[in-house]
Amino acid sequence: MKHTGKFIISLDFELLWGVRDKEMSQTYDQNILGVWEALPKLLQAFEEHNVRATFATVGFLFASTKKELIEYTPSQKPNYIDPNLSPYNGHFELVKSHEDDDQYHFASRLIEIIRQYPNQEIATHTFSHYYCLEQGQTQQDFRNDLLAAIKIAQHKGITLESLVFPRNQFNDEYVAIIKELGLGSYRGNERVWFHQAAKGEEESLFKRAFRLLDAYLNISGHHCYNLEEIAQKEPYDIPSSRFLRPYSTRLKVLEPLRLRRILKSMTYAAQHQKVYHLWWHPHNFGIHQKENFLFLDKILKHYVSLNAQFGFESLTMSDLSDLLKSSKYNG
Repeated sequence: MKHTGKFIISLDFELLWGVRDKEMSQTYDQNILGVWEALPKLLQAFEEHNVRATFATVGFLFASTKKELIEYTPSQKPNYIDPNLSPYNGHFELVKSHEDDDQYHFASRLIEIIRQYPNQEIATHTFSHYYCLEQGQTQQDFRNDLLAAIKIAQHKGITLESLVFPRNQFNDEYVAIIKELGLGSYRGNERVWFHQAAKGEEESLFKRAFRLLDAYLNISGHHCYNLEEIAQKEPYDIPSSRFLRPYSTRLKVLEPLRLRRILKSMTYAAQHQKVYHLWWHPHNFGIHQKENFLFLDKILKHYVSLNAQFGFESLTMSDLSDLLKSSKYNG
């Protein structure tokens, strides 16, 4: 059987739950509210170019009322040493009673829109945007959190098959729990020191500077992966290749370099039958939508070209997991 390269897109869908513990600019609420316009446009763009994507969704977003959210909240919650990391400490008081009045914390209507596109996958970003490396939380806390995510998704008629670790805090000790609860894959981190999973306090400016530089210049390689490598162990680690940084007015002169960095790696994956995994957050497209969508359109058109030329194939994370499990896959 002839193998072809695979193009994976995953999106960390979290709204305010993903950034509420960070000091954000006063205008960042525009990014969050902009998701309500950007996410349907992302779905349309994917549909137009026959691209499949995985929307890793925070479990809180499945609720449409505060009552429903509390109903699925586990009784045993993570006891982070830094109390600011827990959404249950104080922030719950800011959540309004119904989605109609609170587009920062609920997104059941957006999830229903995703469901209208059968080529897209709804996966999990844990229930509470759970931090798997922070001090104070335990394996049992993580299991309870993930069970809550599974249950609220099932209540909406959705079966979760893939996971993305919030803040990319991959924890090897939790992989067995992922498997136990029936999830077939997760997104690992790029294989380079400045993308290594770390606690928030370990995310230094030095590492962030290298990440920024690497977004424009190839200093760490293409980060494309062999199917044989991914197939070695279940649940399957489908590592990230590249974070799709949003448009920046300060760095707009470097946009051609940012695009070239991504397109060249996609081409490398297509030519060498490897996996290329691009990811970002819908709220990254919440502002500067014109510029961000024009940039994405160039990526998707390049995918269409690589698909025609090399058979480069767009898959969700669960698609790839199913492929690796299939008897048709010869390793």
